[in-house]
Amino acid sequence: MATFVLIHGGGGTAWQWHLLDAELRERGHDVVAVDLPTEDPDAGLGDYADSVVQAIGERAGLVVVAHSWGGFVGPLVCDRIKADLLVLLAGMVPVHGEPPADWWENTGFGMKDIDDAVDLFMHDVPPGLAAEASRRGRTHAEKALAEPWPLERWPDVPTRFLLCRDDRWFPADFMRAMARERLGVEADEIDGSHSVMLSRPRELADRLESYL
Repeated sequence: MATFVLIHGGGGTAWQWHLLDAELRERGHDVVAVDLPTEDPDAGLGDYADSVVQAIGERAGLVVVAHSWGGFVGPLVCDRIKADLLVLLAGMVPVHGEPPADWWENTGFGMKDIDDAVDLFMHDVPPGLAAEASRRGRTHAEKALAEPWPLERWPDVPTRFLLCRDDRWFPADFMRAMARERLGVEADEIDGSHSVMLSRPRELADRLESYL
């Protein structure tokens, strides 16, 4: 059995993984999900990674799953501990020296106006669940957004990229191209929105298990 280490994205919380957590535990796996210190103005990218490593403790058989902005953190975790696999789930792929705040322009994505967060991120999530996810959203302090991503090369860990076909925030065509250009891999695909862990937790658990 594996230990799935679940890293949320910008503005997110460990809570967003609770349905996937239940699916994975039902199948006999262990799960680690933590709240990154995104609201701490003194926390940098290294502190984010350290918070995950500390939560992992002595566990082994690690599969690190990094969602969206968590793509900046997942590789840092894998550089600190021995992981069997890194999965970027609709993940942002960083390069050496790139501040997260510059990723948007550097990749050609730009920045969209967020007039309706539910429509962009959770259009297929049940309304009550989407409302609760919105209520739990958190702010993101500037330090970790502005400092350069520190790794000179990608960590030595097998990496899969899993995009969400119905994602209205990171469109599938953009993510396919980014996976090729920045990771040199062809993206795997799953139906669902950017918040697939809330809309399709069973299907996501199936896909993650298939990687083992």
